[in-house]
Amino acid sequence: MQYTFHYLLLANQSMVHKSVFSKLKSSGLTLGQPKVLDYLKDHDGAGQKEIAAACHVDPASITAILNGMENKGLIERRHLNGNRRSSYVFLTEKGRQMQQKVEQSFQQIEETAFADIPEHTRQEFLQTFKQIYQNLQKEGGASQHE
Repeated sequence: MQYTFHYLLLANQSMVHKSVFSKLKSSGLTLGQPKVLDYLKDHDGAGQKEIAAACHVDPASITAILNGMENKGLIERRHLNGNRRSSYVFLTEKGRQMQQKVEQSFQQIEETAFADIPEHTRQEFLQTFKQIYQNLQKEGGASQHE
């Protein structure tokens, strides 16, 4: 087998995904919810469209993801400044606690992924990977978020 970029990218994504859900199996989180929790950590009170774009999820899917999170008590939606047309998504206390578990899982996976790799090599890789992401954004393959 040839280890092409697309193969390695998809294989690594699959392994990270399995590892995240293995670490969080007792949490009841479903597909898409960990990355939403991770995003809301730094963007509490974000709009639904903003969350969808930042998490690279289509608007219909983000609605289902957020509904599930709301049903679990992880988030709440609020209208701000009397604007009844737009709701904003906020973490609940339960959501903050779950976000911390998600973050710990992400950190453990990253430590495993970069084990035995020197720090300077890790930083070079991350810079290159970021450049790849930005190149793909220019092609329209991703939303315009960092």
